[in-house]
Amino acid sequence: MTSVARVEAARASVAARLGDPVEIGLILGSGLGELAEAVEDAVAVPFGEIAGMPVSTAPGHAGRLVVGRLHGRRVALAQGRLHLYEGWTAGEIALPVYLLRALGARRLIVTNAAGALNADFAPGEVMLIEDHLNLTGANPLTGRNDAGLGPRFPDMSRAYDTGLRAAVWATGLVERRGIYAGIAGPSLETSAERRWLRSTGADAVGMSTVIEVIAAVHAGLAVLGLSAITNAATGGPDQAPDTIEEVLAQAAAAGRRIEALLARLLPEL
Repeated sequence: MTSVARVEAARASVAARLGDPVEIGLILGSGLGELAEAVEDAVAVPFGEIAGMPVSTAPGHAGRLVVGRLHGRRVALAQGRLHLYEGWTAGEIALPVYLLRALGARRLIVTNAAGALNADFAPGEVMLIEDHLNLTGANPLTGRNDAGLGPRFPDMSRAYDTGLRAAVWATGLVERRGIYAGIAGPSLETSAERRWLRSTGADAVGMSTVIEVIAAVHAGLAVLGLSAITNAATGGPDQAPDTIEEVLAQAAAAGRRIEALLARLLPEL
């Protein structure tokens, strides 16, 4: 897993460029990077210029850290993320989370693009993540625990902060809420896998987020999760083939709804 020394090296390599501590960290998923354009007085640092930080290779991920003000709050955004399917380890994927914490964040908002296992969900909608299933086969806390980052056995029973979830739902700007299933990818699920995932209680499926949320809980961050629903993934007889182009287009549509939500939510946090 990640160590305090590695996190401190990453922080030290950018701290002088970023200025004051941040309040809120955000991780932007596939097709959701446009939110970074709304950050005022922004300072952007490519991942490749942060000590020890892997570089994102996924489509729709700029792979940079953006720090500034968003709707009146001091924020740090990871514009793009790292994935298991790129070949990164769970510990490497978790590094941006620990870096956001080291830069001062006490809350973390994670977003992702997800397929709808729940037939009631439609592309372009936003799902508030209430809980998740980690089906990746990986965990960022595997290995020797560094107590400077967090406890050996963090409690995940309330991984997504109940207060933040209630605040989001009260806005009326989110249509859906449910359980997110995280898989390793990069192949999309078979129809049989999608039907099985739905039978477990999952409402949406994607290839990210769960590793980062485990690290965030380990680090003591309050977490809010939002899924941009990009495609129907019910695994039924009318299941249509998916394309990355359609996924990114629907993620961008949902992203505009997420931006409106944050404009309402952030000033109240």
